[in-house]
Amino acid sequence: MLIGIRGDDKPGESGDSGESEARLGLPREGSGSMASWPRRVGALLIDWLICTWAITQGIFGVPANEYPLVPIAILAAEYILLVGTMGMTLGMRLTGIRVASADGGRPAVPAVLLRTLLLCLAIPALVWDRDRRGLHDRAAGTVVVHL
Repeated sequence: MLIGIRGDDKPGESGDSGESEARLGLPREGSGSMASWPRRVGALLIDWLICTWAITQGIFGVPANEYPLVPIAILAAEYILLVGTMGMTLGMRLTGIRVASADGGRPAVPAVLLRTLLLCLAIPALVWDRDRRGLHDRAAGTVVVHL
């Protein structure tokens, strides 16, 4: 379940009218507009499956159910490497989204590190503000947008 951090926010309502994009200086639709939650969750699911099955179990032969921190460490490495260099992970590329800094450019390395750490903790990513940004994005000064 996703939780809004302001009392007047309800899941599914925030950002429907384009107010979030206007507050953040983003276009309402098209390239550079805010990515939807289904795309973001889809990208994370793809990345998680890649890190768990393909890399952890397929390449390294480590059973993910016995060593649950290994896939998380690999996911963190994927995010730091790919978001830090290309602005997107494999899952993000497949779903047509990317991580941008608040000004629309590529996020700085410290922002990527902070965002990744908070994403791996899970809870900050499940709590969002009125602009549909998870706490991990808000703390890092990033936003997830369409390609």
